[in-house]
Amino acid sequence: MADNSVLSFAFPAVHGRKVTAAFDGGRLTSDGGVLLLAQAERRMGIAGRLAACIADPRDQSRVTHDLDDILRARILAIACGYEDADDLDTLRHDPGFKLALGKRPDGPVGLASQPTMSRWENAPTTRELVRLTGTLIDIYCASYPTPPVAVTLDIDDTVDVVHGMQQLSFWNGHHAERCFLPIHVYDTATGRPVAMLLRTGKTPSGTEVAGHLRRLVRHIRRHWPDTRITLRGDSHYGRPEPMAWCEANGIDYVFGLAGNAALHANPVIVTQSDACATDRATRQLVELRRYAEIRYAAKSWGTCKRRVAARIEASALGLDVRFVVTSLAEGSAEWIYDTLYCARGQAENLIKLHKSQLKSDRTSCRSANANQMRLILHTAAYWLMWAVRNAMPATAALRTAEFATIRLRLLKVAARIVETASRIRVAFATGCPDAALFRSISLTLRAAGP
Repeated sequence: MADNSVLSFAFPAVHGRKVTAAFDGGRLTSDGGVLLLAQAERRMGIAGRLAACIADPRDQSRVTHDLDDILRARILAIACGYEDADDLDTLRHDPGFKLALGKRPDGPVGLASQPTMSRWENAPTTRELVRLTGTLIDIYCASYPTPPVAVTLDIDDTVDVVHGMQQLSFWNGHHAERCFLPIHVYDTATGRPVAMLLRTGKTPSGTEVAGHLRRLVRHIRRHWPDTRITLRGDSHYGRPEPMAWCEANGIDYVFGLAGNAALHANPVIVTQSDACATDRATRQLVELRRYAEIRYAAKSWGTCKRRVAARIEASALGLDVRFVVTSLAEGSAEWIYDTLYCARGQAENLIKLHKSQLKSDRTSCRSANANQMRLILHTAAYWLMWAVRNAMPATAALRTAEFATIRLRLLKVAARIVETASRIRVAFATGCPDAALFRSISLTLRAAGP
């Protein structure tokens, strides 16, 4: 079949001169920024660490593509916006991607193709996936030069709609979709991902949550035995089992707590609510907030009373009372709710980066293990994007940009790659608006690399 991409086509004439075009420019890449990602990956060694968790039964004397190179190509492609393995059938010959993987741009051997990628996505066993998830936690801990004094980890689940009968898919009445509800854990203050777990589409039970937290904290404690860990989550996680486990293992928590008749009828809450509503009406304010705290024990908690902070808001629409339960003894109710608990809203933005901008909800495999492997690969791509952003100067405008903006400004940069007998030269556009920042990131990653 003829290659129609080299056929010329025309644009409107300019100053009486005919304008023609064709995709025959030679050794060009539209993803010159993949070299920045490759520097970040080389510094962190993500692909190699993940590959070490997977058994490779191939005859090594006949292997063309090493497993770490296969995973590296897939991770780089995801970060550059090519979330489907099908894209590798074309990208495997892209000179920018070949150079990023340490291969000659004009060499005869390309990168691994889609069938190879798909086979390795389906290859890991359940035991190997456990090791891969543990490796992601190791990468998180290693991203700190020294163990931090304290960290706050946000745990949340997010809907991942499926379009078939994949393993673990489940009908969820709240979302009115057949879906997964994967759990995401982030170090929200710094934007670092910690762990991602594919799970069925129903709300996790308290026993399930406690099990996940136990495994997560146990792995972190291997690296940071003395770090103070605070867990934060919505009311899905404010269950007696997770709270009891945290208290028994020296872990602090701040969880949302669903309101009920007993909470709303508490004398302290009633008194503060009435006073808040009266003051708002008397002072003719649009809205007014007050805070209160009580000691409370639900029937499922047994005799254990825990600290509950309440946010009371009066407006023209009436009263709105929200509750959080915490193990923390210090701090006012206002600080617990407004400063500490509400900061978990940033975790929603991090989930958006992971799910929407890196397309980690592309979990279309039949096998649950393959879909978990995809979550791991997309988390590795998140790490590379995070590393590139973290390498920017503190004053750079893109230092707080979303991944989609970074991809548009720094990764989707055209380049001509010229290979001679002794040198490979990458020529970027002279008019690149972010040339100075691009160079700064490259020098920073190179200086910090192995």
